[in-house]
Amino acid sequence: MSTAFNYKHLYYFWVVAKEGGVSKAAQRLDMAVQTISAQVRELERSLGYALLKPAGRGLVLTDAGIAAMQQADLIFQLGEGLAARVRDAASSPTMRIAVGVCDGLSKLVVRSLLLPVISESHLRLLCHEGELDDLLGDLALHRLDVVLSDRPAPANPNIKLYSHPMGTSSVAWYGTAALAKSASRNYPQCLEDMPLLLPTAHTDLRARLDHWFERHAIRPRVVGEFEDSALLKTFGASGMGIFPAAQWVHDELVTRYSVERIGLCEGVNEHFFAIGTERKVQHPLVLQLLRAAT
Repeated sequence: MSTAFNYKHLYYFWVVAKEGGVSKAAQRLDMAVQTISAQVRELERSLGYALLKPAGRGLVLTDAGIAAMQQADLIFQLGEGLAARVRDAASSPTMRIAVGVCDGLSKLVVRSLLLPVISESHLRLLCHEGELDDLLGDLALHRLDVVLSDRPAPANPNIKLYSHPMGTSSVAWYGTAALAKSASRNYPQCLEDMPLLLPTAHTDLRARLDHWFERHAIRPRVVGEFEDSALLKTFGASGMGIFPAAQWVHDELVTRYSVERIGLCEGVNEHFFAIGTERKVQHPLVLQLLRAAT
């Protein structure tokens, strides 16, 4: 498109197409017919295609004109709502925070970490879930304000990232009442005979669980592996197997999923971090999260 392209010219063309002729468009806009015609011709010149052609006593769109009209409709329909959106934004200011959430992080833990800002008036919370590397890329491009993770940011010579500790929780095994009853004797060796649901190998928690199994000489019978922690708990609640979870959210976990704690996974902890691009955090809502965690 030529640099001479002008949205005012596009608007005049749009009105001409809507009205079906230059004369009617001139009446609607209270402008001279010659002025409207000149503006439309200037638009055609800048685009390099004829947009209108004579048809009887009026004008109709060419194929190029139909394409231009479709785009113009989108542009000016959005423009008609501009004033209202600006007015609403000015009268109802929002506190916006865009949070990246690692897919392996417990959603109950995420909600607990975000509780200090959830009650903020005029809050607009945007949550994006994904793998840590992808989220850190969005953080570096300022698409996110903070990333919540179960591990600190890896060293990267191209991006300065800072991992702020948010807390630590011990981990325990949970399951339905029936599974909990079966696992009530000879814990933790009884887990060798139980169906287990585990996070996938790309999570830090899985590595610590594998070491725990080795220490206790347990060969786990893994019947399911999940990247999404909420999905893992959902299948655990259905009775498919015993699963690990942070005790930090024990009460909500037991209430929401109707499961019981079977036993502590001694020595295994989950760590939570808020990752940002600033050593000294400036975003007021991120500051609230960090202060609440200390």
